[in-house]
Amino acid sequence: MGHYFQRELNVPNINWNAEDYQAHFGFVPSYGEAVMDLITAKPGAYVVDLGCGNGTLSEKLAGRGYEVLGVDDSADMLELAGKEHPSLSFQKGNAVTFSLERKADVIFSNAVLHWIDKEKQQTMLDNLYRQLAPGGELVCEFGGFGCAEQVHSKLEQCFEKRGLVYPRVFYFPTIGMYTPMLERAGFRVEYARLFDRPTVQDGENGLENWIRMFVKAPFAMLDPVMADAIRKETVDGLRNTLYVDGHWIVDYVRIQFRAVRRRER
Repeated sequence: MGHYFQRELNVPNINWNAEDYQAHFGFVPSYGEAVMDLITAKPGAYVVDLGCGNGTLSEKLAGRGYEVLGVDDSADMLELAGKEHPSLSFQKGNAVTFSLERKADVIFSNAVLHWIDKEKQQTMLDNLYRQLAPGGELVCEFGGFGCAEQVHSKLEQCFEKRGLVYPRVFYFPTIGMYTPMLERAGFRVEYARLFDRPTVQDGENGLENWIRMFVKAPFAMLDPVMADAIRKETVDGLRNTLYVDGHWIVDYVRIQFRAVRRRER
């Protein structure tokens, strides 16, 4: 019988290393700049950058003329954001439970919502609806169905070889899965897109670094020696498919939505 990962231990999906994230994973906010183009609100609108991380995109939003509040659940990330963007406002909070003193015209979120547990997604969307002013918009991009599937499948195989179960702690939906949830919360979905985005990683150890940064929870209960062995075996097993022209590439799939809070439910 395999050993099953215990989510009741409250091991978080991610525990950010803020400095490592900033040094090696700058592609996350850089791709997020294009998502801003989905925002239709005029300059001067009150925009919440949900999951703002180090504040890079919060600064970009402010540069477009918006009044910006960054919200993140990582104290380390918020400390870094405050140091690098002292003119901006930041607030600690997570997507499921955060509350605003003033309703937002826009909630913008890049590469965040797939970290929320599947069973909490509807509660989260209900909360996002409540934090928006009538007519306000939710503009988001996050991992879509099939995101990094080659990596997760190989990790799953390596866990199974050792009598372990690899927990799929991410939520990667299709458009058909997510749109009804948005509508149930009260949103009108005005734009939706699912697409491949193969993403180049930094350096010769790019894939291993990616696993160490973004796949923490499945390794949390493992002996460090076994964890290292699984990561190495995964990297070796994917070299023929994901190591291209001297660069590691992760098979990202992204999903984008623009949804508007109805003025009346």
